[in-house]
Amino acid sequence: MDIIVKQAQDVAIVSPQRIEDLVDSFINSQDVKLSSKLLYRRTLKQYFNWVDKKSYLLSEIARPQLLEYKEELLSSGMSSLTVGSYITSVRRFYEWTEANKYYPNVAKGIKTPKRKQQFKKQPLLPDQATALLSYYQDKALRDYAIVNLLLRTGLRTIEVIRANVEDITFKGSQRVLLVHGKGRDEKDNFVLLTDKTYQPIAEYLATRGKVNSSEPLFTSTSNNSKGERLSTRSISYIAKEGLKAIGLDERSFTAHSLRHTTAVNILRGGGSLEQAQMTLRHSNPATTQIYTATLNEERRLQNSGEALIDSLY
Repeated sequence: MDIIVKQAQDVAIVSPQRIEDLVDSFINSQDVKLSSKLLYRRTLKQYFNWVDKKSYLLSEIARPQLLEYKEELLSSGMSSLTVGSYITSVRRFYEWTEANKYYPNVAKGIKTPKRKQQFKKQPLLPDQATALLSYYQDKALRDYAIVNLLLRTGLRTIEVIRANVEDITFKGSQRVLLVHGKGRDEKDNFVLLTDKTYQPIAEYLATRGKVNSSEPLFTSTSNNSKGERLSTRSISYIAKEGLKAIGLDERSFTAHSLRHTTAVNILRGGGSLEQAQMTLRHSNPATTQIYTATLNEERRLQNSGEALIDSLY
């Protein structure tokens, strides 16, 4: 079905091909990574399918219709984060159409859903982290080195797989791993490699014999991809195997839990919020602030006012 735009006295038929051309032009104009362009394409296709299904004229699309669209997305069971990505795509598309004088920005002021300020993945308690490392003591050196690195530095899985052997270097007297961070093209950050962090990596690298500095820090051992860079899925699988083995089989425990574990245990150990922020390389302190909720809940349970009342009467 064609999508109709009513223009003053006449009605212009905007064919699906025309819409597709506009979407193509919008996507091609965006200075974003390929994954973001694919997300724009998928979410905008869904949006225009919705417009078509509702038999709306494009000229009828305004704030009420976009709020209706957002509400239907939320009612479909999508998470607030996912709905937010759909709404963001629509907003940016209309910003572009207005800037290029194709169509007014009718999405101005449409907000993405608010997300509860907490993290979905659960951090490990210190004894659980110890149990996880103990599990890997009898496993492959590579797997122990990876999990140990994740627990002690708070690296993201994508940052681990991007690391090369040459990224282990020194800043002054401190051994560090240069980090190719989230959404960045340069390795302009780093994590410290303490002796407990570095030693398992060194032992693993020794098993690979002579390695080129440009080789991945961690490589695959499977027949189909032996010697190649690991995938994030591989690291997620390695971490999940150990988490299951120590009884943490819930969906809230994943490889990303190890990053949260680093942050929370810095605070548990008496470290400052600033230390946690610098270790996790958060640009916004508010992101790190979320981790204090876990500690506040623990303190609430351990030092409850209700228990104090029970001691009195």
